[in-house]
Amino acid sequence: MKVLVAVKRVIDPYVKIRVKADHSGVETQNVKMAMNPFDEIAVEEAIRLKEQGIASEVIVVSIGDKSVQETLRTGLALGADSAIHIETDHIFSPLTIAKILKQVTLKTDSQLVLLGKQAIDGDNSQTAPMLAALLDWPLASFASKITINGNQCEVTCEVDGGLQTVSLTLPAIISTDLRLNTPRYASLPNIMKAKSKPLTVMPFNTLDIEAQAQTTITQVTPPPVRKAGIKVSSVQELVEKLRHEAKVLP
Repeated sequence: MKVLVAVKRVIDPYVKIRVKADHSGVETQNVKMAMNPFDEIAVEEAIRLKEQGIASEVIVVSIGDKSVQETLRTGLALGADSAIHIETDHIFSPLTIAKILKQVTLKTDSQLVLLGKQAIDGDNSQTAPMLAALLDWPLASFASKITINGNQCEVTCEVDGGLQTVSLTLPAIISTDLRLNTPRYASLPNIMKAKSKPLTVMPFNTLDIEAQAQTTITQVTPPPVRKAGIKVSSVQELVEKLRHEAKVLP
């Protein structure tokens, strides 16, 4: 069974976000980048499936300019067998990304596609269900446990009310949640081995996909700065301020 894992290059989650001066977006120049944390979990799960003898090959794929190859090499260093880079300078909507992943899935003859439940930059959580709809494959979202036996897959999903267990027949799409696993660190020998693993570059214009923007970003602004707090000398003073200034008490 081949497992395809879609990964995205995002700003490192531990870096402070800065908005561009013209409010057209978030500043990415000279900013530390990393693999989307939820995608790291998807890569880790795919590697564990291979270590269990369930998966025969793990392929990582990413969409973007040449800089995403660094993210793909990270996936290879973690244990993936090969990588595919869909090269483009454009930023696509989730629907276009899903169309791209559909073609890659079919080209690689993958039976399972793992994706992070969402990217921490857009927070859309749309690509996985759109890909499942395009392929007409079953979908399990927000997975916290995956068990595969033959062509049957049992997935525990995190839902608002708790946990929901669903049964899927492969091929299938699964989006991974935070509690599924703890991603490993890439060892130095594996980082060196990743340099010789195959990385295929596919220009976007070879995929015969018409990219249409469904949304347009009109302005990006930072959140308002919170006012500094004050100290009070007594509980009575606190109650008075909450009642008369903050007006949160009757």
